[in-house]
Amino acid sequence: MRYISTMGTSGLRERKKARTREAILREAFRLFRERGYNATTIDQIAEAAEISPATFFRYFPTKEDLVTFDRFPPLIEALQVQPPGEPVAVLRGAFRTAFASLTAEEIAAGHAREVFAATVPELLAANLRRSPGLLRELSGIVADRAGCGADDPRIRNVAGAVFGVVAMVWLQWAQDPDMDGPAEIDRALGHLESGLSL
Repeated sequence: MRYISTMGTSGLRERKKARTREAILREAFRLFRERGYNATTIDQIAEAAEISPATFFRYFPTKEDLVTFDRFPPLIEALQVQPPGEPVAVLRGAFRTAFASLTAEEIAAGHAREVFAATVPELLAANLRRSPGLLRELSGIVADRAGCGADDPRIRNVAGAVFGVVAMVWLQWAQDPDMDGPAEIDRALGHLESGLSL
């Protein structure tokens, strides 16, 4: 990244990886809708995405990793670049950063996948199994930005409040796909940040 030629190569490589990842997700969810989650194999997904099974595993260690909610928006990456601050402000900033890193098409595709995953029992169960680990990771980063321990009850309370608010907006967004979900999430977190006064 120190030289223009390297930046170009690196940027091209990252765009190619992003396209491959999106193709895997797109084809996987198409097959899930057509055949069902359990009946769809990794080999079928790889064939549909025109990649090898080995390439699939470089992007997703398991089939379940296709549907866990930590990938949309990319909150871990966004949290890691937030400046120190109050936990709600840090998380609100992370959501802004995460959505800003995605194109409108990526947001729409990701939202469609999340809605689908929330309505299929196996996929919902997969997300529930993964949620404690994700919340621990997120809480650790937020605690670091706030200058306190990850086991501080205030961090638990903030994480619960933020993700409760986001979940409520997400459910509304699922019912109204024309809603500007990222903007509504930001407004909702702004309301939380201000103390939820009416």
